[in-house]
Order: sequence, then C-alpha cells, then structure tokens
Amino acid sequence: MGYSSEDPVAQTRFAGLKSGLAGKGWDEGKNLKLDVRWTEGDAQRANEFARAAVAQQPDVIVTNTTPVTAAVLRETRTIPVIFTVVSDPVGSGFVQNLSRPGGNATGLINIEASLAGKWIEMLAQVAPRIKRVAVLFNPKTAPYAEYYLPRLNEAAASLGITTFMAAVTSPKDIEEAMLETSRDRASGAVIMTDSFMFVHRKTIIAAAARRKVPVVYYTGEMAMEGGLISYGVDIAELFRRAASYVDRILRGAKPAELPVEQPSKFELFVNARTAKALALTIPQSILLRADKVIE
Repeated sequence: MGYSSEDPVAQTRFAGLKSGLAGKGWDEGKNLKLDVRWTEGDAQRANEFARAAVAQQPDVIVTNTTPVTAAVLRETRTIPVIFTVVSDPVGSGFVQNLSRPGGNATGLINIEASLAGKWIEMLAQVAPRIKRVAVLFNPKTAPYAEYYLPRLNEAAASLGITTFMAAVTSPKDIEEAMLETSRDRASGAVIMTDSFMFVHRKTIIAAAARRKVPVVYYTGEMAMEGGLISYGVDIAELFRRAASYVDRILRGAKPAELPVEQPSKFELFVNARTAKALALTIPQSILLRADKVIE
C-alpha cells in the first residue's frame, strides 16, 4: 500500500480488496494469508518493503501506486503482481501493452491521460478568472507526470491559461508552492495523482484554504475533506475489482494473459462550502453533473 495505515480512507480502500477476495471465497485466516505493508508515500520505504515481500515468495503481490509497483517489479519478474492506482503501466515499463501485458504484472489503471485536460476545464469553469495554474506533484512518487502534461497543457492553452510545474517533496514545499501560487490572484492549482499528495492531502487542502487558491483534485475524498472540486475514479472500487485478478491468479491464470483494465466510471465532487469561502459561484452546469455536492 502506498498510503499510511492510520489513514481511514486508505483503510477503506484496503477493505475493498479484502471484501472482494471474501466474495470470491478467499477468507483471511482460513485459506488466505495477507501480509500488508504501508509505505506512507515514501519511495525509499517502498524499495525496502518490496525486497522483503519478494523474499517471502508469496503466490501473488498486490501493489498500490506507481512507485510501489516499480519497486516490486525491480525485485521480481516471476511472482505475479496485480497493480492498482497506476497511471501509465506501458510507459512505466510494467506491461508490454494493455490488452496482452506479456510479463508478470497486470491490473487496473486509475486515471488516463485525457483526464488532465478535464481538470483544467473544470477549474476554469468554477474559477473563470484563472489565467495561471500550478501543477503540484512529487517527482519521487509521480515520475509519470509527463504522461499527463500534453493533454493538460493543450486544454490550458485553449482556455488562455498558462501552467507551471511545482515539484514538492515535503509539507514545507507544499506550503511554499501554495504561497507562490497565491501571489497572483488569477492563479489556481491542479493536484497530480500521486501517493505523496494523497498522504499529505490535509496539508494541501489547508494551505489552499489559507491562501485562497482554487484547486482541483483527482479523488473525491479530497473534496469531501475540504477541497474545492474533484474529478476522478472511485479508488475503493478499483481495489474491489483487483480481487478478481487475485482470484484468477490463485486459480492458475497468468498475468501475461489478463488485460489491464481502464477506468470506465468517473466521479465529480463539488464542495459548495469551499466555493463560498473562495467567493466562487459554481455554475449550474457543474452542479447538475456532480455526483456529490458538499453543502
């Protein structure tokens, strides 16, 4: 797991995997043993845990996030690996292609590249004054950021918005990035899909609120916890779906022959309270499309 064990949202996601496995007849303590390790968005910890997990020679390893998956696949190209919340498995070298992975890994993509353009478009709709957008990410835990940039920059250019990358590797960096972004009142921010950003989401949300920066996020939990708007997939559902891959592997299937699944359902969450605090009026078109509006 790329998250913190003390995070209730992360525990809910992990519970989705366990309930999915139970639904397939795999019960912990009976015919299933789970060894769970939490990296807390730390790439070095992911490397250490990957070595330890592979040394145990399990029947299958479930990985969460790109850095964790990369760490495990550096240690083994034989043990089956099922990944979740990975953005670009082909570009990251995890699989040969989506339809026939060809190696020892397969799983579920969380967000595909075109979604980055949607983030910019939605931010521009809820905060029309924006002309400059910071893209926050941690290069250590989101080395795939380039995967999103063409679509993001294309959408931004069509709206007359300029973007700039804001690399952050600590909570202090997050505070400084938000401060820098807030110096121009026509600025906003996009939070890249990134385990580090998820682990430190409360810091991001609080800093954005203090600096009055409109921000779009990639997961509904961030809007639920005070973020302005989010657009992405139900990640807990990805974990539940990952259970079917594990089931098939344990029953003899090969990862090389199991296609990578792409997301098909996306969720739009809007926090009306945060919009009010930022003196923003959410367009009716956005409210009508929203899966959840936090009043």
